[in-house]
Amino acid sequence: MDALTLLHERSSMGKLTEPAPSAEQLSAIYQAALRAPDHKELRPWRFIEFIGEGRERLGELFAEAEFQEDPSASDDTLNSARKKPLRAPMIIAVIAKVTPDIPGVPKMEQVISAGCAAHGILLAAHALGLGAMWRSGKYAFDPVVRKGLSLDENDEVVAFIYLGSLAGRHKPIAQHNQADFVERWD
Repeated sequence: MDALTLLHERSSMGKLTEPAPSAEQLSAIYQAALRAPDHKELRPWRFIEFIGEGRERLGELFAEAEFQEDPSASDDTLNSARKKPLRAPMIIAVIAKVTPDIPGVPKMEQVISAGCAAHGILLAAHALGLGAMWRSGKYAFDPVVRKGLSLDENDEVVAFIYLGSLAGRHKPIAQHNQADFVERWD
């Protein structure tokens, strides 16, 4: 697959199944992530893999977050939270490891760099014929989840990237009118 085809055709895949990426595929995926723009070579990212029972532990964190938010949450709500990480055979949490007070490299730039690493994961997965879905939602910002992932005060969860083999139908790729997004100053 050439680079422009990859960039033009990558899309999120919500239906994922076993197997998870192999060790060789993961190596290629991380190599792509580590090529993200990185001002002053801070390497402002950290990756946490959830596979097997690790996904269940993440689900328990999600359920605990629901319970802390609403102690009267129903069993259905808590079980739904527990099941979310089971929608793919692997999840990679992309964490922005922010170093505050770096001259010329504000927090936002470090978070965006981690976002670029997450995008590298998505692109590499697609190039390898895998499916991937970038998810965040309220759990990315929840204090229970942050504590469970051992985040420092300045760290940010950028993404929970669900990875696996493709299942189900491919969603059509939306076509956009470039003129709706581009402003030109001549």
